[in-house]
Amino acid sequence: MTILFLEYPPCSTCKKAKAWLDSHNISYTDRHIKDQNPTKEELTAWYRQSGLPLKKFFNTSGMLYKSMGLKDRLPSMSEEEQLALLATDGMLVKRPVIVADSFVLTGFKESEWEEKLL
Repeated sequence: MTILFLEYPPCSTCKKAKAWLDSHNISYTDRHIKDQNPTKEELTAWYRQSGLPLKKFFNTSGMLYKSMGLKDRLPSMSEEEQLALLATDGMLVKRPVIVADSFVLTGFKESEWEEKLL
């Protein structure tokens, strides 16, 4: 299984997730989500593959999300507009993100990761 792990290294949740992957000897390719922001095409593919609501891809607790007033703006935006917005800055994207051959996970919920990765 090929796994892409998108993280923001200073993020404590990302650190926990990475430690979890390492402790379970799961190999992955690491990508800094701010330095290598996901493209709109990547985000669109991951969103479709995940089956998750698009809102699950937004870092709703992030300072950028809050400063942009996205809680109020997102409901009136189309999916295309939301995906284009996500692609502008990795700090808008919920992290960590795991992209595997057959699934995509956003955030770190150990039970979900165990189910999909072990």
